[in-house]
Amino acid sequence: MTTSTPVESLRAARPGRAAMSAAARALAEWPPQRSVYPDACRLNVVDHMHGHWVHDPYRWLEAGEDPQTEAWSSEQDELLAAHRRNWPLRGVFRAQVAALLAIGDVSTPVCRDGRKFFYRREAGHEHRAFLVVDSSDTERMLIDPMAIDPAGRTLIDFAEPCIEGRLVAYGLSVNGTEDSELYVLDVDTGKIIDGPINRSRYTDVAWLPGGEAFYYVRHLPLDAVPGGEGYLHRRVYLHRVSAEPTTDVLIAGADAAPGRYFHITVSADGRWLTLIDRQGTDPRDNVRVADMTGGSIEEPAFTVVQREDVDARTTVHHRGGRAYIWTNRDAPRGRLCTATPGRLEYADWCDLIPEDPEAVLTDYAVLDANDLPRPLLLVSRTRHAVSELAVHDLATGELVSTVALPGLGSIAGLRTTLADSGEAWFSYSDFANPWAVYRFDAADGSVTPSARPSGDCAPLPLKVRQVTYPSGDGTEVRMFVIADEHAPAGPRPTILYGYGGFNTPISPSWWATTAAWVAAGGVFAMASLRGGSDEGEGWHRAGMLDCKQNVFDDFRAAAEWLIGHEVTIPDQLCVMGGSNGGLLVGAALTQFPELFAGVVCGAPLLDMLRYELFGLGMTWTGEYGTVVDPEQFGWLRAYSPYHNVHEGIDYPAVLFTVFDGDTRVDPLHARKMAAALQFATSGTRPILVRREKDVGHGQRAVTRTVELSADELAFAAAATGLHGWSATRPPASAAARDSLR
Repeated sequence: MTTSTPVESLRAARPGRAAMSAAARALAEWPPQRSVYPDACRLNVVDHMHGHWVHDPYRWLEAGEDPQTEAWSSEQDELLAAHRRNWPLRGVFRAQVAALLAIGDVSTPVCRDGRKFFYRREAGHEHRAFLVVDSSDTERMLIDPMAIDPAGRTLIDFAEPCIEGRLVAYGLSVNGTEDSELYVLDVDTGKIIDGPINRSRYTDVAWLPGGEAFYYVRHLPLDAVPGGEGYLHRRVYLHRVSAEPTTDVLIAGADAAPGRYFHITVSADGRWLTLIDRQGTDPRDNVRVADMTGGSIEEPAFTVVQREDVDARTTVHHRGGRAYIWTNRDAPRGRLCTATPGRLEYADWCDLIPEDPEAVLTDYAVLDANDLPRPLLLVSRTRHAVSELAVHDLATGELVSTVALPGLGSIAGLRTTLADSGEAWFSYSDFANPWAVYRFDAADGSVTPSARPSGDCAPLPLKVRQVTYPSGDGTEVRMFVIADEHAPAGPRPTILYGYGGFNTPISPSWWATTAAWVAAGGVFAMASLRGGSDEGEGWHRAGMLDCKQNVFDDFRAAAEWLIGHEVTIPDQLCVMGGSNGGLLVGAALTQFPELFAGVVCGAPLLDMLRYELFGLGMTWTGEYGTVVDPEQFGWLRAYSPYHNVHEGIDYPAVLFTVFDGDTRVDPLHARKMAAALQFATSGTRPILVRREKDVGHGQRAVTRTVELSADELAFAAAATGLHGWSATRPPASAAARDSLR
């Protein structure tokens, strides 16, 4: 049971604020003795939860559109601006990140009947566009967000060509909301022939042969469910091109619980329809397959392949009269099985690529062209987060050869043609090289460059090493440590980055933030914490639910390793993380603040006793747990950063970054945590909030990314005393570090 003092009645009694102009005047006399923070009334809001009284003095800051919250946020904007003026390296980082991002990017192609579809962001452009190359090698622009919206607030969320390559279904959203409107475009004419279909957030588009219809996922209208939570109720529909969406046929999800996700695919021959659904981000799948032969596309007859009570993730892909099944069932690092279509009981699965005890099977591509001496299978794995590529016999799974990659990096976007394929494409990147596309030729096993960013740059001069260190319970954890190969020896200002959740790995790939920090003379470390997929599903499970504390312990041990091996010292260490990684650094801030000098905390989850009530929070209970359950409430209360802020501690400098268009993690978490820290800290190091309008949790315009990265890196530099060491770069003021003291 939860009881609360009404927030509304207490707001009326809230005292007035100190004028922000006074704080601005104080900051003008740099450095100040202590930041003058915007007034934040501490209200007597108390919840009674499972026998515990839980105080929540800043609950009023949950109401983002409330005038008093907006006034507080505006004052935080002024406070940030006053501090930002004293970050000497901001201009340097802004120029470096802008130059690094200006090269553009390109994706692996999606091949449809002789046409190749791909994303590309040209050098110097704000957003990626969607293009096609015809069989005559003629390249054409299909979807250009900047032509649609010169203000740069519109993004392409997805684009899926039909099997014949004549039509493309794509989604657009604005201001970072990710709430897509779906359109259909004729590839030959470039004209929109269908749409918009709203409420198409996070949808697959599963085209049927002929391009006349597709299956897709759509959430209910916001007001269809009390509390405006229609976005949590998703359904699968059949849509006929150019028909009114109101006539779409409901296929699945009529009785689905809120937070249910659906993924739907159709085989290239149109015979097999596969539907996978799961509750939120839970690591277990309900898998169904329908044989469309002689059946109705409006009423597919599904057969269950795997029920959700089987604690495993599984996918099914039909091709060439064979069913390919990737699963981590009885194989935490993944294996690839085959079965006869229509006979998909677990007993009928046969291992084609068995589990490797030390490598995670991440992807595969079937190479079955008729002119090949024998059909092949291209298999991608990660070994301790580093990608590998190997060729296997498609019939037996026997290893044929390994594929030499450009370095120790990461593979993404492994793709082939829909049928009769003798080639495959993949993207590769490492810490020194941006993502580029490569082509694998199954006939001779060669790998050749296929596409690179249009403004490609030379490899960065980096020294990268992967180290192993023991966590608190003795578990061996790996970490990448990246530095400029010409940097001087000895302890250096260092950023320690982590994520540790949702089965997401820390992989070696090019990141402008890393490159810019290292170019300025700093060290960048990335820890492969439990909770990710770096070592398979077992690694994930060891960092979720009642094991979440393992993630924070792994991160603490990473900081201690960096300090113990004289990579850095506490006064030169800044921790960084976003989203679930924001929770990570928030927990670090409250559990071991003595180990670092600064925190960059982006789009974070921080109030873990109320996270389920906002954004997509209720879809993450399988990862974190729920306060409804007394035992799980105990897990969450033990580490919830907001509830573990204590008065009288000299907290490190903190920069919270939040985005008003974020529909995943509500900015209220950072607002409440910032107010709590500003009240509690005994030191002079500042607690700052950087908010940004018209952007969300994911992708954004390049200029927006540049400004965000410049602020984060300049703050980290000031917190850790990074002044730059290269004579080719403007030196930083010696007051940089003092400005955060």
